[in-house]
Amino acid sequence: MNNVGRVMAQVAMVMNLDKCIGCHTCSVTCKQAWTNRGGVEYAWFNNVETRPGQGYPRRWQDQERWRGGWRRTAKGRLKPAAGGRLRKLATIFANPKLPAIGDYYEPWTYDYETLVNAPLSDDFPVARPYSLLSGEPMDITWSANWDDDLGGGAELASHDPVVQRVSDEIRLDYERTFMFYLPRICEHCLNPSCVASCPSGAIYKRVEDGIVLVDQDKCRGWRMCVTGCPYKKIYFNHKTGKAEKCTFCYPRVEVGMPTICSETCVGRLRYLGVVLYDADAVGAAAAVRDERDLYEAQLGVLLDPADEHVRAAAARDGIPDHWITAAARSPVYTLIKRFKVALPLHPEYRTMPMVWYIPPLSPVVDRIAETGHDGEDHDNLFAAIDTLRIPVSYLAELFTAGDTAPVVASLRTLAAMRAHMRHVNLGEEPDPAIAEAVGLDAGDVDTLYRLLALAKYDDRYVIPTAFGVDENERGVIEEVGCSLDTDGGVGMGGSGPFGESSGGPMPASVETFHALRDRQTSDSRGDLSGRVNLLNWDGNGRPAGLFPDFERAQDNTDDREHKP
Repeated sequence: MNNVGRVMAQVAMVMNLDKCIGCHTCSVTCKQAWTNRGGVEYAWFNNVETRPGQGYPRRWQDQERWRGGWRRTAKGRLKPAAGGRLRKLATIFANPKLPAIGDYYEPWTYDYETLVNAPLSDDFPVARPYSLLSGEPMDITWSANWDDDLGGGAELASHDPVVQRVSDEIRLDYERTFMFYLPRICEHCLNPSCVASCPSGAIYKRVEDGIVLVDQDKCRGWRMCVTGCPYKKIYFNHKTGKAEKCTFCYPRVEVGMPTICSETCVGRLRYLGVVLYDADAVGAAAAVRDERDLYEAQLGVLLDPADEHVRAAAARDGIPDHWITAAARSPVYTLIKRFKVALPLHPEYRTMPMVWYIPPLSPVVDRIAETGHDGEDHDNLFAAIDTLRIPVSYLAELFTAGDTAPVVASLRTLAAMRAHMRHVNLGEEPDPAIAEAVGLDAGDVDTLYRLLALAKYDDRYVIPTAFGVDENERGVIEEVGCSLDTDGGVGMGGSGPFGESSGGPMPASVETFHALRDRQTSDSRGDLSGRVNLLNWDGNGRPAGLFPDFERAQDNTDDREHKP
């Protein structure tokens, strides 16, 4: 690490797919916060897809059709898969590589006026759906989560581009049906192809935290960014003529708050933190010859924040001390680089995505239990991973460009953690061979378990405040407003989570938020006399306030009995 290049910081996310129940709470709260305006009714910065399935927009992973991401030339250079400057110039007024509204879905609402104001009659009134785009009655045939809970069925799963690539290894009959949920946001890539695709330079990657944003003043609505993004996470606002995308909730992140999708996640499956990376090594890592080497190449770009040379280089390159400290505590780095259980989504697009996923293990345990064997036994788990209900080849096509080795290694680590903690919870002596089989020791397994199963708020979200903001004064900082939703701004305000006229969000006070966070994460009752925070109770012992104070209750009873 003595020859560390230019060090930069990136706010990144990890999602544990073992915990996602597909409730769409993250999608709805993101919708309310960011796309509750006319022109983006169809846009979901955060959506939850059922896998296998076509996704949203439909078949977004089919890069043979959409030409998103980068391609490597024979000379080892990267060029946008949709074409270079000359092709963009030739197609600037008619770009054919765009999803149509039918690939997303035509947004609709219902004729509630008829339902509410219909005169008394023998027939029950019906609120018919009508389009939010044309205002005409319409039939609903597709939506952002149309595949919900149906992803394992042959009719829908057979259209999944990943299934089509590994179809010989997947049987889509009823007995072998499998599914899991995949939440998606913008990847805020280290090598974003959307930035390279924009003719007007409106899309940029922030130097201080790596968040990719759209400058609404510079955007000219060319929509080349929609084509360039292989994840199809940039949307066109048909009212303003501007491109919009996930902002990683930057007004919240700047004051140390987690993204709204993380804050409201029911399963607590999201982790946020800072990673340090070598910016000078990104280009070479993204251009490695073999797609299956991209995962390891991206890991090589990430720097160890505990290394003194890295810390010195980070300070040299202007990264504040509290950001370096946050990187050392980052749960994201721990899951990605230390334990290697989190994997990137489609690294073969060569954008070096920074939203990573822990693959689901639960179906392995369920599959073993169905055979009558012990689903928690490590020998059974290790043997079953290669034949699990969700084929490893499918997961590999999603997360490691088809290389099954990192997926198997991640699943084996998760299986070892589960088997080890089973011994601990049953009061048995843990077998050290379980952890050693995946290159860990008992302490490592305990650390991983605490992070994935027991981590409190401040352990899941390690977010330093923005450059120039004093950590000690953040409690009195007012949250930055969003320019998209101000009166006269490009968002125009005044619309609701699913279309028009359901009200705009109230501005939040950061002081209020931090007071709430302190109450949520505190082990003491503070000013909440007689109450205990059950959210952070681990089930052990009897914390003060869990049950009424008998002596105090008895004293109160005696006082009432002696009153005249």
